[in-house]
Amino acid sequence: MADKKKDTKFAKKLLHKYRLVVLNEDTFEERFAIKLTRLNVFVIVMLTSIVLIAGTTFLIAFTSLRELIPGYSSAKLKKQATELNYKTDSLQQVISLNEQYYASIKRVLTGDVKTVEFNRDSAIDAANKDVNEKNLMPTRQDSLLREKVDKEDKYNLFETAISQSNFVLFPPVNGSISEGYDLKTKHFAVDVVVAKDTPVKATADGTVIFAEWTAETGYVVIIEHSQELISVYKHNASLTKQQGDLVKAGEVIAMAGNSGEYTTGPHLHFELWSKGYSVNPTNFIDFK
Repeated sequence: MADKKKDTKFAKKLLHKYRLVVLNEDTFEERFAIKLTRLNVFVIVMLTSIVLIAGTTFLIAFTSLRELIPGYSSAKLKKQATELNYKTDSLQQVISLNEQYYASIKRVLTGDVKTVEFNRDSAIDAANKDVNEKNLMPTRQDSLLREKVDKEDKYNLFETAISQSNFVLFPPVNGSISEGYDLKTKHFAVDVVVAKDTPVKATADGTVIFAEWTAETGYVVIIEHSQELISVYKHNASLTKQQGDLVKAGEVIAMAGNSGEYTTGPHLHFELWSKGYSVNPTNFIDFK
């Protein structure tokens, strides 16, 4: 019975009406009045709290204000980080390629590269084995044509003159060879004796990829040509080209001399490298 009275009293308190009046302080004129109960006040406060919480959540989740809260990252920063990641990856690839390229040039300068021997008569020997015993006497016109083709192809770097017939090497200098190409002694070049300050010419069109002084070989020029060919000119007295210059076949790139430790007199140390392998320059160039 007592509990029932308490519940009735609590309900009456919740539903008991109060009047909220706004008066003019000077005239005590009633300007605004509203009737409220404790239940109305509780409901209004709860609804206002829910609306405020919902509005704040919306602003944080769907507007840029969330970037001001610790723990949220900016979309702009994410985009910049992604772009920097791509650029870093690209730069790493470029650096790796440059390191490989400079390593190959270093091997060319030191001579620490694999070699390969070219047997220009292998195709002819193979053809002779398949020929029957019948002797075919060539005519005079055929002999003259063969002689002309052999002469043109003698100084062609490639085995087949059909696809690369226009790629002919130009002699960098003319003179006698003091030391030839020798795989056993790792002398991957020919030393051509010339007078000091003799013009040294590019053996083919290409780009100068190295033009500097070295203690062992003096002034050195390295030219990169098409068809993965590299030519090297050492012991020069001076250089007329710089790294990055484009040169034509027969264009003067240096003046012959006697620079560097590994030299005993004015001469040109000339090397040819094809696809990473050293080749004998006398197979493709007549230095006389």
